[in-house]
Amino acid sequence: MAKIQMKTPLVEMDGDEMTRILWKDIKDILLTPYIDLKTEYYDLGLPERDKTGDRVTVEAAEATKKYGVAVKCATITPNAQRMDEYKLHEMWKSPNGTIRAILDGTVFRAPIMVKGISPVVKNWEKPITIARHAYGDVYRSTEFRIPGPGKAELLFRGEDGQELRQTIYDFECPGVLQGQYNKDTSIRSFARSCFQYAVDTKQDLWFSTKDTISKKYDHTFKDIFQETYEKEYRDQFEALGLTYFYTLIDDAVARVIRSKGGYIWACKNYDGDVMSDMVSTAFGSLAMMTSVLVSPDGKYEYEAAHGTVTRHYYKYLKGESTSTNPVATLFAWTGALRKRGELDGLEDLQHFADQLEAATVATIEGGTMTKDLAGLWEGSAPANAVDSAAFLSAIKAELDRRLA
Repeated sequence: MAKIQMKTPLVEMDGDEMTRILWKDIKDILLTPYIDLKTEYYDLGLPERDKTGDRVTVEAAEATKKYGVAVKCATITPNAQRMDEYKLHEMWKSPNGTIRAILDGTVFRAPIMVKGISPVVKNWEKPITIARHAYGDVYRSTEFRIPGPGKAELLFRGEDGQELRQTIYDFECPGVLQGQYNKDTSIRSFARSCFQYAVDTKQDLWFSTKDTISKKYDHTFKDIFQETYEKEYRDQFEALGLTYFYTLIDDAVARVIRSKGGYIWACKNYDGDVMSDMVSTAFGSLAMMTSVLVSPDGKYEYEAAHGTVTRHYYKYLKGESTSTNPVATLFAWTGALRKRGELDGLEDLQHFADQLEAATVATIEGGTMTKDLAGLWEGSAPANAVDSAAFLSAIKAELDRRLA
């Protein structure tokens, strides 16, 4: 079979540890035999980020703005232990946070559902999509370790000379201090992305913050969402029979647990980070979650919504076989290829992405899977737990059958 041709390259962002190994295996086994793969490659592995002073991350984000579609491997956000392990020059910020800040987009995450693996929450029947604001808050915060007694103040000095000042706390002992921010422009982009995604996918939209406690910060999010809905989207929602409502995040959690699923739940940056992990785990596995960053001007970055699987990587370095689930990483590639096909009018590329996803799901539903899924398996046939290489090979066999 002739290889599928591409017109425009994808921006390819390689990553770290076990997911980096799977990244190459997915390309070698499931992509390059079928596609004349065109990518603009950026190595976002921690050694390269340290070597370039994290400039490579910025360059990858700028390339995404240029080409419109990117696919990203999982990466390490270093802590003190990683500083020593990798002999880093600096404790670099989250590459995802840097990319999101440059693209000013919203992250949409939804579980990949398969027959034979039931959600932990028994009444969940449809996927729950988490819409996570991808700018500001704790990910762009400034923080201090307070050495001893003293007054902490919040100060804003406007360009016109106006000053706003408020005491945060009179410290009588050592402590910690953190300052967060966000922008009306980014919050409005977040709101529009959520409403538009709801219209495009014909799903209800829920939005939650804690405005009863954060009466300025969170309340600004609430107000901008309501204003955007009233001015730009109410008519479209009503025409499609869709619902938008706001509630406190603690009430939203209770509603989510009682619901049947099938809607978009919009959250601020950190809330979305936590709740997407909760939702993905409750549906089955962190490795069974799609994730796409969508910018207001229509740029797309697909990624796996989990870490670099460090424990498996250390086993891999010892020459041991690992049963690491590659599905989220694989679906990042299929999502990016499908979107590239849509934007470039390449129906064969879109069809290939659809068939590869279908082959992956069919392989699991047929009883062949990685060990993390085998423990959740409720299918009639016994689970055949295999290592990552055997799982990818089984997907390839099913893909070949479908393409034939």
